[in-house]
Amino acid sequence: MAGTITSVEVQARNPRRVNVHLDGAYAFPLSMEVAVQAGLARGMVLSDERIGELGAQDTWQKTYNAALNFLSFRPRSEDEVRHYLDRRKVLPDLRERMVARLKESKLLDDEAFARFWVENREAFSPRSSRALRLELRSKGIDDGTIAGVISGDDAEAAHRAGLKKMRLLASADRETFRRKLLPFLQRRGFGYETAREAVDRLWREREDDTNA
Repeated sequence: MAGTITSVEVQARNPRRVNVHLDGAYAFPLSMEVAVQAGLARGMVLSDERIGELGAQDTWQKTYNAALNFLSFRPRSEDEVRHYLDRRKVLPDLRERMVARLKESKLLDDEAFARFWVENREAFSPRSSRALRLELRSKGIDDGTIAGVISGDDAEAAHRAGLKKMRLLASADRETFRRKLLPFLQRRGFGYETAREAVDRLWREREDDTNA
């Protein structure tokens, strides 16, 4: 495939990629980043070895861009990124080099991810310590990191979890209040006693507010 570049044209459907022509004929596509970094220009002679290098750089760049896009929606764990790259059929060696690069760039950090996950749950959907541990383990977070980010105060977490649900039960009698709220908290991973105590506390608070 070696030859002289006769044109480097931006793709009509994807302006982030170019088509390289050698000796007047289409040769291969390439990401714009790699083409610019390589300084590709008309008249440049490319050997087979250099074309192979450009292909490897292009694969890296495409994989890196895909990983950045995956990380743009929310923080991810290392394990999530590995599974994502596996789904894209990225070879193991490239996958591990990519994970190392992202860690080096501070774009991947399992401890920071675990803190984000716990804080997000506490703010929007409180869970028991047990449920949080299971969720983080499913994301590939090790037990040492998990221990450092979970407070373990299930009583307060159950109370916070029940507050939002309680607003939907403003007119419920005590039996209905308990029947609806207790299994809701248990589904969030709280044990029976912790859930029961939270329900009793929430009922007292609702009654105090009603009688105030």
